[in-house]
Amino acid sequence: MQLKNLLKGLAAVDKDMRVTGLALDSRTVMSGNVFIALDGAKQHGLMHTEQAVKKGACGIIFDPAGGGAQLAEQINDVALVAVEGLGLKLGEIAARFYNYPSRTMDVIGITGTNGKTSCSQFLSQLLDDCGVIGTLGWGDRGKLHNTLNTTPDALTIQKILAELLNNKKTAVAMEVSSHGLEQGRVNGIVFKGAVFTNISRDHLDYHQSMDAYVQAKLTFLEKPGLAFAVVNLDDAYSRQISAAVPESVVIWGVSVKGKTSAAGESVNAANIVHQIDGIEFDIRWREYAQRVKVPLYGDFNSENVLTVLTVMLAMGISFKDAVNRLTHIKAVTGRMERLFGEQEPLIFIDYAHTPDALDKVLSSLRKHSNEDLWVVFGCGGNRDTGKRAQMGKIAERWADHVIVTDDNPRFENGLDIVREILTGCSSDKVEVIQNREQAIQQVISKAAEHDCIVIAGKGHEQYQEINGVRLPFSDKRIALEALKMRAANR
Repeated sequence: MQLKNLLKGLAAVDKDMRVTGLALDSRTVMSGNVFIALDGAKQHGLMHTEQAVKKGACGIIFDPAGGGAQLAEQINDVALVAVEGLGLKLGEIAARFYNYPSRTMDVIGITGTNGKTSCSQFLSQLLDDCGVIGTLGWGDRGKLHNTLNTTPDALTIQKILAELLNNKKTAVAMEVSSHGLEQGRVNGIVFKGAVFTNISRDHLDYHQSMDAYVQAKLTFLEKPGLAFAVVNLDDAYSRQISAAVPESVVIWGVSVKGKTSAAGESVNAANIVHQIDGIEFDIRWREYAQRVKVPLYGDFNSENVLTVLTVMLAMGISFKDAVNRLTHIKAVTGRMERLFGEQEPLIFIDYAHTPDALDKVLSSLRKHSNEDLWVVFGCGGNRDTGKRAQMGKIAERWADHVIVTDDNPRFENGLDIVREILTGCSSDKVEVIQNREQAIQQVISKAAEHDCIVIAGKGHEQYQEINGVRLPFSDKRIALEALKMRAANR
């Protein structure tokens, strides 16, 4: 693509040139690429100009903010083009370069505090030729490539969408985070549907207030091309979300509490039964009703299943076909993932790392097991500290045995995090085992045969981050090894 066409309407280009690629990281620049120099959180991208030029950059598009204009005055060996507010315009620039791949696919964006990963992964299982982008990676279900963030940067997203289109995908299920919305990472994407799973406390270290967090989520409804929005009517913010939906967008309300949408379609789940092998419930929409059983656990998975069913209905799939597809649904890695062992406790690995998520996991599993409930959890370092005591209180409320341990301490002292969690606890059923591996091993060795164990907070993660270093660590691997040892000692 020619540079003038790439930046048409965004910036004046004095010297036109052919652009063979775009690069945000100077280390990945190839000959003929244009280097994108953003005003970064730590330093301006123009600080890496020398490396980009050595790697073959034919030009640089830069943000004049953050000292960019001053840095540009010192650069003479490469063509420079300034674009005001480049970070928010990068999505459009990248979409142009890749010829707007989202325009020829049905892109479904899923936002919310909890449930994004499960819903996106379920949709990738249930929709024909559906790719996925999110926390677990991007690509085909079961063959995912790693992503750095839940919602990748704007350039990476467009490149991914172009590759998914090239791989004959007709639909994409994509997690859309509040960070991604506020930082413009999803700008330039044409979404067919927007899904709001729920909103509760999270990322307040970034957004500072719940109001700012909610407002970031609501900007999703301003994206062009939206045909429908799926809203969880049982969520405390559902009215605010529904009120923000444009008149041109069809609202599909979902509820497990019998609520209906006054402004659109309503899909309900009722008579929910929690069993040792999953959940069973009635699905009702218009004149249709059918009982469904899925090998998943927890009230929130009733909501997730209802949500993905509703997406299918909104996309024109018949009720009968959509319900039949649900029978093929499978649990998602690290999301209420059950580990099986003969004559062993019920063991679940879950990513729950917010107060609301932990509350839902523990309260739901109370319904699946009549014996003791154990929970192993901690809180991440250098994140929202206000949730720590709340999570301690929630764990103590629902579980019979609470083991407080390290999560990802990052640059904090893990013991300080544990102490903050304990300020929400007041009973002797709480124990501290700071070493997470030992905590998992001891719980699995002590629990009775029909007890239920929840190992919460890290889910799918394959590392533990301590002082900036990601050490290999898997809750699932450690739990499976502990199960083997338990069986050998039986």
